[in-house]
Amino acid sequence: MDFTVDPANLAMIEALSNARSPSGFEEETHAAALPYLRRSGQVMDDPLRNLYCFPDRKEGKPLLMLDAHGDEVGFMIHSIHDNGTLRFVTLGRWNLNTLPSSKVRVRNALGEWIPGIIAAKPVHFMTASEREHPSLNLQDLVIDVGACSREEAVHDFHLRIGEPAVSDVRFSYDPEHDIMMGKGFDCRIGCAALIETLHRLAGESLAINIAGVLSAQEEVGERGVRVAVNRIAPDIAICFEGCPADDTFTAPYAIQTALKKGPMLRFMDVSVICSPRFQRFALDLAAEKGIPVQASVREGGGNNGAVIQTAGNGIPVIVIGIPVRYIHSHYGITTYHDFEAAVRLAVAVARSLTPEKIASF
Repeated sequence: MDFTVDPANLAMIEALSNARSPSGFEEETHAAALPYLRRSGQVMDDPLRNLYCFPDRKEGKPLLMLDAHGDEVGFMIHSIHDNGTLRFVTLGRWNLNTLPSSKVRVRNALGEWIPGIIAAKPVHFMTASEREHPSLNLQDLVIDVGACSREEAVHDFHLRIGEPAVSDVRFSYDPEHDIMMGKGFDCRIGCAALIETLHRLAGESLAINIAGVLSAQEEVGERGVRVAVNRIAPDIAICFEGCPADDTFTAPYAIQTALKKGPMLRFMDVSVICSPRFQRFALDLAAEKGIPVQASVREGGGNNGAVIQTAGNGIPVIVIGIPVRYIHSHYGITTYHDFEAAVRLAVAVARSLTPEKIASF
């Protein structure tokens, strides 16, 4: 697939990736997305921090919902120890082995993001059993911002319980190899694809109406989309995702989500069986248009599509997943190639949908 990297899109992806928005704290995602969403329609939010974009609607046309969640896995401060370290809980599922010795940012009472490190016990202080049989318990992990007492953490660093923390990682792009590295690509790369899809379709005369949603709190149980899907009542939906790439962990015959081979459309995961007829329609359309795409049958995972599918009277849904290596850890790797292919597929699907076609799904 031939493509050219659009500097404006790259800047948008960077801003979204760098936004510090763990579940429940999506404000920075909103701030990064708003200038781009306003190009395509009217923008509003709701009390759960879902962000909506409504291009011009025509009466009597079915509604296509585009969804991508705006949150990322992160942490919340649980308590402050007497020595000034911070106990935390996770927002979303983490591989605990990735946490020790990693750098994070903790928001304080003044709205500042204070640098800290998730502490790792030096080997010098480990018992023989700890060295020989290492294990991690979340309750034993703490964030250290450098404070020496609880009083210093509270009064000098202005820290308090209930505040979020997030990976301290900045976006980078290698144009020679088309490699984007950063945090939060689950699902900020999906947010970027949604925004660009709306932009490319803006002003076109389609047989459908479109609404875009950057939904909240997906990583803690798909909570935001439950509100959003009831609010806009779509007839059909596409969920964008940053989905886990399997090309560095899986036997070659079983790889279904590799970098630089296009977005992954899942037939199922543990939460959803995507609409089989809609799924085949999208895969056939990709082949017709020469858009690279991958298909998968997932044995794990879950996504907003499960909630959308069972809302109302039942809604046909597919998931366009952009491959990301090492999601639910501090660092991710993805590519502009797969972002572009995902946008092209979503645009092609939107242009091809009619009331009759939707009814056939």
